[in-house]
Parts: sequence; C-alpha cells; structure tokens
Amino acid sequence: MPGDVPQLPRRGPAPAVDRMSNAELARMVESEHPYRGKALFELSDRIAHDDDAATKVAMLSRLTSMRRARLFDRVSLAWSAIIALLAAETEHSRASAYEAFGALDLEEQRDMLDYLEVSAIEEAHPRIA
Repeated sequence: MPGDVPQLPRRGPAPAVDRMSNAELARMVESEHPYRGKALFELSDRIAHDDDAATKVAMLSRLTSMRRARLFDRVSLAWSAIIALLAAETEHSRASAYEAFGALDLEEQRDMLDYLEVSAIEEAHPRIA
C-alpha cells in the first residue's frame, strides 16, 4: 500500500562470534555481514592479548564500508576499530592504530582528533568500559 513503511530484512540469529577464529571474524566484516559490528567488537576484545587480532582490526579499519558505517554521530566502525587499538595499550596495537589513523583522509583525521579531544593521535589514551 502507498505510504507503508518498507520492512527491513530480518537478520536471523546472531552467530557465536566468541567461538570463531580471527580469520572468520575478519571475513564477516569484509563481506559486510549483517553482524559485522558484532564480529568487529569480538576481534577488538582480543587485541590486548592477540597481535593477529590487532593487525586484522587495523586492516579492516581501512575498508570504505567501515568508514561509512556509523555507530552514532560521527563515530564510524573504522573509528571504533582505531579507538580499540589505542585502548589496548600494547606496543603493537598502538603502532597499528597510528598506521590506521594515517590511512584516514585529513578531514576525517581532524574530526577524530576533535572527537578524542587531543591534538595528536599519540596523545589519545581512550578507555573502553
């Protein structure tokens, strides 16, 4: 009927991301799976103890789809990935975060620094609760 609001597709049950490998999770994100955010957050939870997860999160942050997908306001999935890398506070995760941040265009870098309330990415030490 005219004026009806289109229905969104049903996503189905959430996959058991906690039982998936890093590679499986990365493939979910790359393929723009409906639960790609859940897969990214699971990978992000592994960063502090798993350099492979950190490397994959940094790589995924460069995807155009991650830069366009918004969690809220200005915060994209790519920003979320970079913030998770920074928050893990390991040498590898911080270096990966700096590289991922450097891959953003200059306007996006300025916006992210403004969001993090720092003047340089190296000054950012976000905490994830």
